[in-house]
Formats: sequence, C-alpha cells, structure tokens
Amino acid sequence: MDKKYFQKVFSDERMQKYFDIHSPDENLSIKHYNINIQISESFYPVLSIFEIALRNSINRELITLFNTTDWYLKLQTISGLKNLNKEITRAQRLIAGRGETINANKLIAELTLGFWIRLFNAEYEFVLWKDLRRAFPYCLKRDKQRHKISAPLNKIRNLRNRIYHNEPIAWNLKLLDGYHYDIYRVLGWLNKDLPNYTKQLDRFDEVLSNSKRELGI
Repeated sequence: MDKKYFQKVFSDERMQKYFDIHSPDENLSIKHYNINIQISESFYPVLSIFEIALRNSINRELITLFNTTDWYLKLQTISGLKNLNKEITRAQRLIAGRGETINANKLIAELTLGFWIRLFNAEYEFVLWKDLRRAFPYCLKRDKQRHKISAPLNKIRNLRNRIYHNEPIAWNLKLLDGYHYDIYRVLGWLNKDLPNYTKQLDRFDEVLSNSKRELGI
C-alpha cells in the first residue's frame, strides 16, 4: 500500500500533512498515520472510565441538590439553568426515537460529555458549583475551585472529541503524556481507587513508548 492508495482511501486532505512532515519518506508518513490510530485506540479505556465515572458522580450530586432522580425536569424552573433544556430535549428525542420509554437512567446515559462538563462553566458557578464540587470528594481543598476543575475537564473533552471523530492527535507525542496525566488526576478526584482499577486496562504507556521508538523520537 503506497501513498496513492492512502490518499484515495483516506483522502488527500487527511493524509497530506503526514506526507509533508516526513517528505520524502512515504513509508514513515504511512507509519505515522497508523500510529495515530493505535494511540487513539489506547485512550479508549481511560476515556470510557473517565466519562462514565464523571457523569455518575455529577448525577448523584444533582439528585441530592434537586431531591429527585428526575432532576433534569427541574431545570426549566430555574432561570440560570433554562439554557440547558435544549440538550435535555435532544436526549429525550433520541430515546423516544428508538421507541424506548424515557427515564432517568436512559437520559443520563444519553447526555453528551459536553453537557456534563458544561455544568462547570463560569455561567453556572453561582447556581451549581457549591453542590457539584462534591462530585470530586478526593480533590485536595486547594485544587477544589471551579476553574481548576473546569480546565482539565475541557482539555480532556477536546481530546476525546478528536479521537471519537477520527482526527489526528499524534503530531506531538510528548503532549499526550499530559493529557493522560490529566485523565488520571480527575479519576483520582472522583474516587481514590479508580486510578488503580483503570491501570489494569490501560495500554497507553506501552503504545506511546513503541510509537516514539518507531518514529525515532
């Protein structure tokens, strides 16, 4: 499989940057493209655990705050939270569109990672932060500030979106260590045992090390 094959199958636009960076070594360009896929795949376990643990922890605090598992029905009654209803409605429509009955468990699973992380934006600080900070019971007091929580969450979300949309993440392999570290840092904030559990499924360090060697970094 040569340059023309990859340009035809994966498009000129997607492949050209790889060929430009490693010109005239086409084999190294193709290897770098394959490495991007392998590194992206290695992030799936940690991102999956991060996303599920995060939304469940936030959901527990919202249930406590609104005193109901159907807390999402309360948002339209609070002026500072009404603009979240669009995402709630979208999730409800997707569930109904599959012919399923809408309930709290299904709605929680249907809401996007972006929705959960958006709750830590500055616009909701005076409405939600006091309660949602409890979603991170193992975060040190000095770090338990809205902006210090929001920053890594958004950084992880951006990485997750690039991976899930098959975009390149492997231009600077050294930066990926920072993303990986941030994910584990948040996991530790959520639950003290979660990092150790995650390590059993995590191949990122191995894949990254092999990738650096193959690219001569």
